[in-house]
Amino acid sequence: MVENISGSVIQVTDLDLWFGGNHVLKKVSMPIAGKKITAIMGPSGCGKSTFIRCFNRMNDLIPSCRIEGTVAIDGNDINAPQTDIYSLRTRVGMVFQKPNPFPKSIFDNVIYGPMLKGGVSKAGMIEKAEKSLRDAWLWDEVKDRLHVSAMELSGGQQQRLCIARALANEPEVLLMDEPTSALDPQSTNRIEELLSDLKKSVTIVIVTHNIGQAGRISDYTAFFYLGELVEFGPTESVFTVPRDKRTEAYLTGKFG
Repeated sequence: MVENISGSVIQVTDLDLWFGGNHVLKKVSMPIAGKKITAIMGPSGCGKSTFIRCFNRMNDLIPSCRIEGTVAIDGNDINAPQTDIYSLRTRVGMVFQKPNPFPKSIFDNVIYGPMLKGGVSKAGMIEKAEKSLRDAWLWDEVKDRLHVSAMELSGGQQQRLCIARALANEPEVLLMDEPTSALDPQSTNRIEELLSDLKKSVTIVIVTHNIGQAGRISDYTAFFYLGELVEFGPTESVFTVPRDKRTEAYLTGKFG
């Protein structure tokens, strides 16, 4: 088991997950530090995306899913029966591999969550949309065309719009599932710079196949292999003096 770290927001303890008879995650224990970037790395099929989806209970959507162990956010077990799933998914936002804006205007995309929640005036919606777009470094590019379809934006802009849409809910945690894998190098660089800025106010967990990306932007790195957490620690330590030969082999390109 990996011990807690100072300022951790999420604590995972002895987490096992099955899809039917497939044992996908095996006794995973690790903390997620608050207002830091934690990178989740490992070869395809090792359970990375399934792992981060435990934090907003998106795996619940798969009928054959069964979970044992504990995922606690701010000390509260999110798998407890009394957990409000809608509230949890507001607190724990998610951005996916491919940009997935709604076929609506840029403005309507950003305020979608707050509008569903209700209780915000029209002026408040406008203010929230601007703040979220500024926080996602998109405002200056779209401020004069807020009512244009989001589908007209470039791929990189669409992904930043999806980040703005998540930020509009004022999440504590932002999950990123390979958010730059479908983007060009310039857009990827922009997103990486954005995430480094966002961690001042939100905890970020990012799944990435890009070893260089993990090295550039993450504070902590976890390496998964065949459903097991092989290694976890400060990124600099994991990259320079990995404790496990499998981690070293992955980082040096011997497999993955």
